Amino acid sequence: MNEDMQLRLAGIVRRVSGKEASPDSEESLFDSGYLDSFALLDMVSGIESEFGIKIPDSDLNPRRFDSLARIGEYLSSRGV
Repeated sequence: MNEDMQLRLAGIVRRVSGKEASPDSEESLFDSGYLDSFALLDMVSGIESEFGIKIPDSDLNPRRFDSLARIGEYLSSRGV
């Protein structure tokens, strides 16, 4: 994942979580308290807006969105 993508994703997580700090790339967003299952949909909506993509409901697995690194891998697999 390039630095630009990581910064953009960290910004989305900060907006959704209401926290000022950015998570580490490999840090679990759920275990660390940045997100919960309710915030997942808000984060996915933010990702869709930020990157101009549509994430299908079938891809809404919390493990896929557990860290910035995993989200970056997912977006790269989608050609972002």
